[in-house]
Amino acid sequence: MIYITRKASFNAAHKLARPDWDDDKNESVYGKCSNKNWHGHNYELFVTVKGEVNPETGFLIDLKVLKTIINTRVVDKIDHKNLNLDVDFMQGKLTSTENLAIAVWNELLEPVEAEGATLHSIKINETDNNFVEYFG
Repeated sequence: MIYITRKASFNAAHKLARPDWDDDKNESVYGKCSNKNWHGHNYELFVTVKGEVNPETGFLIDLKVLKTIINTRVVDKIDHKNLNLDVDFMQGKLTSTENLAIAVWNELLEPVEAEGATLHSIKINETDNNFVEYFG
């Protein structure tokens, strides 16, 4: 079994707030992240796939193909966008990094498997100090 990780970057704005809570409750739970004027991050996305090396090609997966999957299914939809308003796969979800990682997993699972690899993990760095890893 071999593991390969592809990195991508994107910038996005969001706000953490539950619509059924008032501003005071949202601020007490989410702090500055509930700012009514939004805030943003320079995210780093790490997509790790696993499987066996194809003896014919020497690849687990063609990294150009993996890059295309990541870009078309995630980065092109999310880069320089508002996660709350603009991103189809985040509609109706609280835009925490935890929920973002799960949504990215769901976007990538099928196309990665169609290429003969298994999605192993999604890691999203929100800041230098905060990151989330999701293993499905």
